[in-house]
Amino acid sequence: IVAQEINIDDFSVISALLHDTVEDTDVTLVDIRFWFGEEVAVIIDGVTKIAGVFKSRDSKQAEAFMKLLLSMAEDIRVILIKFADRLHNMRTIQHLRREKQIQIAAETMDLYAPLAHRFGLFNIKNELEDLCFKTIDPTSFKFIARKLREKKDARETFIDEFMMPIGRQLIKQKFSFEIKG
Repeated sequence: IVAQEINIDDFSVISALLHDTVEDTDVTLVDIRFWFGEEVAVIIDGVTKIAGVFKSRDSKQAEAFMKLLLSMAEDIRVILIKFADRLHNMRTIQHLRREKQIQIAAETMDLYAPLAHRFGLFNIKNELEDLCFKTIDPTSFKFIARKLREKKDARETFIDEFMMPIGRQLIKQKFSFEIKG
């Protein structure tokens, strides 16, 4: 996720792969610093520090929480790794027991999705919301997904017809452009 979807630097990819080692193993931050360097150690330390802050917050506090995160994280990559971690957790949520799935999906919907939106991570926000909805109300999710699939061709035709005159005008004006539906 960090390497392909968020597309940040190698230090971030290394940090994302190692982000739980200090908490979950006998490996220390000193070990990380020795093996992978100061930059990776700082990022992992930041991810470890903000992990506790993410607990027990709700969307009503999202704006204040975002400011708190930004002040705590010396490096924005710490926050990006945290979002990538939660996205991975949501993509693999089916392996947890149902009660845990509901708890994690609710927390993600209340906290992570609104924060991803505020950080401008719209693709992550949208996927988090879809995965939360799929987890919390699978019947409604399947119904809506089926309806969207059924209407896909008509929707795409409408969008193409809508974009065509706009594209013609932009070509006339000799603009370089790309229109996305």
